[in-house]
Amino acid sequence: MIRRMDALSCNNALRQQSPMWKSLFAAVMFILAYVLHPALQMLIALWMMRWCLLYAKIPPRAYGLLVGTALLFFGLSLPALLVEFGHPAAGEASWHLQIPGMSLVLYMTPAGGMRAVLLLARVSACLACCLFIILTTPFGELLQVLRRLRMPQIVLELMLIMYRFLFLLDDTAHGLLLARRLRGGQRGFWSKLQEATSMAASLFANTMHRYYGLSQGLATRGFTGEILLPPYVKRTVPRRFAFEAYAGIALLVAAQLWLLWA
Repeated sequence: MIRRMDALSCNNALRQQSPMWKSLFAAVMFILAYVLHPALQMLIALWMMRWCLLYAKIPPRAYGLLVGTALLFFGLSLPALLVEFGHPAAGEASWHLQIPGMSLVLYMTPAGGMRAVLLLARVSACLACCLFIILTTPFGELLQVLRRLRMPQIVLELMLIMYRFLFLLDDTAHGLLLARRLRGGQRGFWSKLQEATSMAASLFANTMHRYYGLSQGLATRGFTGEILLPPYVKRTVPRRFAFEAYAGIALLVAAQLWLLWA
């Protein structure tokens, strides 16, 4: 998946637009997605999806896979949000289940359901803003933007090394899985679990070995303790995109003020 995301960020229709403008736009939208009304948060999620699918030409299948994978973790947290344990007040529980042998019950309340819906709206909006910047701007240009914003050099170097480390980890894991399959592995659920546990140590050792090779390669190429980034190149933003972005932000703020005063 990491390679797919990297390929999309380098080959989308918004690739040539200003990375600074895209980053600031995504940052403003992320702040609005966190503080605005839930109905406006859903509008932000749909609007940022429009930017990715219509303007950036991101394949809908890839975008849906990323959104679905991220929302899967939200789904795993739903029991903690919806289900409560104890003695509900009269008329408070919309659903309950008596635990055999105990006086306590598991129950759900309308307040818990509303809390889950509000959190889903916020998560969807913030996720859409993050996917916009991830899928439309290459990682190297994001580092250039951070450098322009006076991010410390050591932080940029650590981010670059860790990003490279993700590819090493992915390659090593793919090689181990392929070797297991060629040896006739993965014959049943429990066998897969046992192989997964045995592969964890091998994955770490092999990845660190390749990481050591990467550091040796940097040293042989004359690494002096500082990774130089390409200079930032200013780019103009099409008037159409700028007008839609600024008008959309103004309408969202106006709608929030109207909801507060209505």
